[in-house]
Amino acid sequence: MTTTLLGVAAVLIVAALAQAVTGFGFSLLAVPLVGLLTGPVEAVAGTTVLAAVINLFAVVKDHGEVRRRTAATVLIAGLTGLPFGLLLLTLLPARTLTILIAVCVLGGAVAIWRGVRIRSGGPAVVAAGFLSGVLTTSTGVNGPPMAAAFSAMGLTPREFRATLAAVFVIVGPAGVIGFVLAGQFSAGALAIALVGLPAIAIGWWAGDRLFTRLTDPARYRTVALWGLAAASAITLARALVGPA
Repeated sequence: MTTTLLGVAAVLIVAALAQAVTGFGFSLLAVPLVGLLTGPVEAVAGTTVLAAVINLFAVVKDHGEVRRRTAATVLIAGLTGLPFGLLLLTLLPARTLTILIAVCVLGGAVAIWRGVRIRSGGPAVVAAGFLSGVLTTSTGVNGPPMAAAFSAMGLTPREFRATLAAVFVIVGPAGVIGFVLAGQFSAGALAIALVGLPAIAIGWWAGDRLFTRLTDPARYRTVALWGLAAASAITLARALVGPA
């Protein structure tokens, strides 16, 4: 048990560092890797708590960079998607959820790679917010749709990170409440959350210092793209070799 928790802590440090650098990397890395050490449902619920905390770090630091109108639009859409994600969590087997994560991550990577452009407040942004809400409570990996949308809007690195965090700092706790009401927040999920608190503080501190060097939007886009591609590969590998 101790070895498992130490492994969880190590994963969460790396995931928090990725979140600080890219604005969305925490769940992409934490959910599939923590899931290998514990279980997919525990990983989704426990890391959702931690994601809310780490997004609070970003909002406090960069609150002046938040695109408030955009954040409000995707927040409403995201909250609407939460119940649908809970339904998927209770109905779908673990391998199907893992494949769903991989597909969403890969889709975000392709959108960024292709340089797709969308307008703020348009149907594509609303759809990305809704899908992100569904993924919050079904897979715990809610960043790819919003990362792709905000990249397509041409947000600066700080606007990107701060606006994502402003949305997820509310959607995350709402998702946790949903887990509790649906009976999906177990002792294992609580253990992940408690072990993860000091781990994410360490990872965020290190990652935020790397983030200050990424002032070039093109370089930031490249970092985001490679982060999505790596997470997709990890998740697909887990879906192929893991238990059904």
